[in-house]
Amino acid sequence: MANLFMLLVVLFSLLSLLAIFPFVDLLFKEKPTEIVNQNITSFGDIKDRIIYEFSILLTKYDKLDVLLFLCIAIVLTFVLKNVFSFMQTYYMTIVEQGVLKDLRSDLYSQYLRLPLSFFTEERKGNLISRIINDVQIMRDSSIAVINSMFRDPPMLILYTVILFVINWKLTLIVFLLAPVTALILSKVGDSLKRSSQRSQEKISNITSILDESIGAIRIVKAFNMEKYEQQRFDYENNRYQYDMTRLERKKALGSPISESIGVITIAIILYIVGYQILTKTSNMTVGTFIVYLGTFLQMMPSLKLIGQVTNSIKEGSAASERVFGLIDIKPDIMDLPDAKPLTEFKETIEFKNVNFKYEKSEEILGNVNLKINKGEIVALVGPSGAGKSTLVDLIPRFYDVQSGEISIDGTNIKNVKAGDLRKLMGIVTQETLLFNDTIRNNIAYGESEISLEKIIDAAKAANAHNFISKLDTGYDTVIGDRGVKLSGGERQRLSIARALLKNPPILILDEATSSLDTESEILVQQAIERLMEGRTSVVIAHRLSTIKNADKIVVIAKGEIVEVGKHSELLEKNGIYNKLHNIQFRYQEFKG
Repeated sequence: MANLFMLLVVLFSLLSLLAIFPFVDLLFKEKPTEIVNQNITSFGDIKDRIIYEFSILLTKYDKLDVLLFLCIAIVLTFVLKNVFSFMQTYYMTIVEQGVLKDLRSDLYSQYLRLPLSFFTEERKGNLISRIINDVQIMRDSSIAVINSMFRDPPMLILYTVILFVINWKLTLIVFLLAPVTALILSKVGDSLKRSSQRSQEKISNITSILDESIGAIRIVKAFNMEKYEQQRFDYENNRYQYDMTRLERKKALGSPISESIGVITIAIILYIVGYQILTKTSNMTVGTFIVYLGTFLQMMPSLKLIGQVTNSIKEGSAASERVFGLIDIKPDIMDLPDAKPLTEFKETIEFKNVNFKYEKSEEILGNVNLKINKGEIVALVGPSGAGKSTLVDLIPRFYDVQSGEISIDGTNIKNVKAGDLRKLMGIVTQETLLFNDTIRNNIAYGESEISLEKIIDAAKAANAHNFISKLDTGYDTVIGDRGVKLSGGERQRLSIARALLKNPPILILDEATSSLDTESEILVQQAIERLMEGRTSVVIAHRLSTIKNADKIVVIAKGEIVEVGKHSELLEKNGIYNKLHNIQFRYQEFKG
């Protein structure tokens, strides 16, 4: 539809020009023009026919009436041209907003597909900037190109044909300036692309600083770092201003260059035609000359836009490289074409000679062998940085091992669908991740069409119902960004309630109580015990008192399993576990 209106704009632009030359050539003539060739075989014959028909009108009707008719016709053609131009813009807006929506959606989908390892290497602000700022730049560039592609080429082709028909020699001279224009615009465009890349990197840095400082505003204020953060922001903001000033300066060059060359061309036309008319060496009539000049003037906006579009393409290409560079990344963790469905957990989870390292890091886990039977509570303990969290991240396949394998019921987890694998697991972490939404929606996250009664039951089991009931709007209370309106213990209990509602056969509890006060820890520990009933649980805890009843305690040091056994067995071995236990016991005595 937009293309149709674009063609109508071109058509009525042409008609508005064709209405001029008979008006000038015939209005003041006394005799009608005769047609030399009755058969229309060329554009020149069409012109003669139009002139002839208008000359007949002048003989049949009063010249003032014809003058009025021609003026009305010219006004109507321009009005229709602008009406169709508006309609073209209207429909093109629908298209461009759809493209923008789809591009952002594709980029966001790619973010969700990428593995955790990707996000450990990228700043959040950079990713946010790409989906907002870079996509907007691409939109502006692509729309400029689309509008120009559908409108300007047909217009320029038609106008060029008219110019060649009227005077091909003069037109040939005029178009010799085109390569000069193209060369200049190309040089400006290349420089603009580099400036655009720099400015996009700077706005990414600004977005990252905003995300970090606002997310850590409590720490910023606690350490009186407002001035430092302001200086950090101002530094990047000033760099962005400098780069954007240079960018806009270069963008502004395109239009003046095109227009200046256009004016030079018009001056050449005026001189050549004026010389021919004054020396009477040309048979071009005044009306034909006005049409020629008018046609060229009609081309000027399109020629002027070429410079703007060229610069827009260069700027957009810099943004598109950043956007499509992300979209083209192939996720490290993907389902195999023949991946098997996984609907239940029956027997065991087993690590066989597993080795793992993060990109650009030393080995984190080495030759890990571990068997977790269904229904067991397996606790992982060890010094900070030993590899406990990394080990549990491998179970839901957040990362893939470099060698060895992890199997569930005898099947390598790489050979099953990752979505099915994760459906079998509930995860409660030390850093509780909640959304800026209601308590109800946070507990029911991932569960569609769940009843409020079931949500309340899960909250009661997690020792969360009492504090929720005391809130003014209860389960409809919005808890703020990352649950900032709640205490640490309250956030932890909501996370447990979420896991309870999911009712998974496998639980991963990553240091779930290590950051809580004693009262909160008791409430959370009670909730965890309810959560683990009848389920296979893998628990990481710094407080060894919380895992005394575990079926199996696995001690990890420097990425290797060094001890395995029950609490009493490991104490008797007088190894690392015994040392950790004694340190914590003496610390508790000291506190007491």
